[in-house]
Parts: sequence; structure tokens; C-alpha cells
Amino acid sequence: MSDQNYTLTSSAEARDRSVLRNVYMWMTAGLALTGIVAYGVANNPRLLHTIFSSQFNFIAIIIAQFILVIVLSARIMKMSVGAATICFAAYAALTGVTMSLVFIVYTGSSVASAFFITAGTFAGMSLWAVTTKRDLSGMGSYLMMGLWGVIIASVVNIFLKSSGFNWLISFAGLALFIGLTAYDTQVIKRWNREAGSADEGTFVRISILGALRLYLDFINMFLYMLRFFGKRR
Repeated sequence: MSDQNYTLTSSAEARDRSVLRNVYMWMTAGLALTGIVAYGVANNPRLLHTIFSSQFNFIAIIIAQFILVIVLSARIMKMSVGAATICFAAYAALTGVTMSLVFIVYTGSSVASAFFITAGTFAGMSLWAVTTKRDLSGMGSYLMMGLWGVIIASVVNIFLKSSGFNWLISFAGLALFIGLTAYDTQVIKRWNREAGSADEGTFVRISILGALRLYLDFINMFLYMLRFFGKRR
């Protein structure tokens, strides 16, 4: 996701803090919706069968998720607040549908363990990024190259089916999203400083965009954590 700059005049420190708070509130709401939908689908055999018995249905959901992320990332500042909210909620709900498989494949206790480990790691990296004096902006291009590398390696391993290569990809993916959590947090911190005099609509759109970035970091980190700590049924 590209690092977008919004040139807005800073006017109040309290306003800065409220932007960060809103980002985390939106992200938490998105994760909660994802969890509720995932649990609900996983415990509804008829719905599970309807969604996953057809490869077309599953692929359609994945494509819809991809489109929503692209639209939100590229067009959110031109959307109405209502449209941005609906798109973010729709993406979180669709992610919950695909994440329902987690409750089918892994035991409930291991899912909970992976979630809390992810939450602790995420919180630690976010806190460090907010408080450190180190500028992480130079990491952006390397992290994006790493992301493309993990994606390409994952596609290649579909054909290779190498368990050793799969573990290597998992380690790289986990490290990548830990780094992205810190980097994205600093990007949002910079938006904070620039958003002091933003109108309410812009303020909410920036909050949703920041929440989407951190939401994606959290979800991907959680999935990689499951590979290490999840116990299959």
C-alpha cells in the first residue's frame, strides 16, 4: 500500500492524539467484526457448505476482498464517509468469511494463543514505533520489496510443495509484518501531526485508511503466528 501524504495544517496536540485513538478504534471494530463473522460461519454447517462447496464462491470472495482493498487505498479521500465506512465493514466481514476456515482447521485453544501472541507483538511494535526517535521512513521501499518477495515465493511454493521452503517463507512473512506494523504506525503518527485542522469528513477517512493498514498487518501477522503456534484438529 502506497505511503500517501495529506498536507493538512497542525493546530492542536489534543487533536493529534484523537487521530491515533480513532485509528485504533476503527481497527479494533474491524477485527471484532471479522472475529464475529468467522466464528458464526464456522459454527453454521449449512453456510459453510454453501460458501466452500463451490470453488467459484471462494474465488469470488477473494476477488471481492482484493477489489475493496484497492478501492479503499486508492479512492478513500474521494469517497463519502458513509461509503468508506461500508467498504471497510464489508472488507472486514468478507475477511471473516475466509477466516472461518481457521476455526475448522485449528483447535480453539491454539487459535486463542496465536491471537494473544499476535496482539502482544502488535501492541509492542506499535508502542515502540510511537515512542522511538528513530525514523523508519527509509524502511518503506525495502518492506514493499520484501512483501512482493514473500508473495512470489508463496506462489512458487504452490508448485514446489516444499515444507522447508514453506517454513522459510513463514519466518520471512512474520518478520515482514512485524516490521510493517512499526512502519505503518509511524506513517499514521505523521498523519496525526498533519491532521490538526482537517474537517470531520477528512478526519474520519484518514482514520479508516490508517485502520485498514494496521488491520492488514494484524491479520497477516496472526495467520503467520498460526503456522508456528496453531495445533491442527
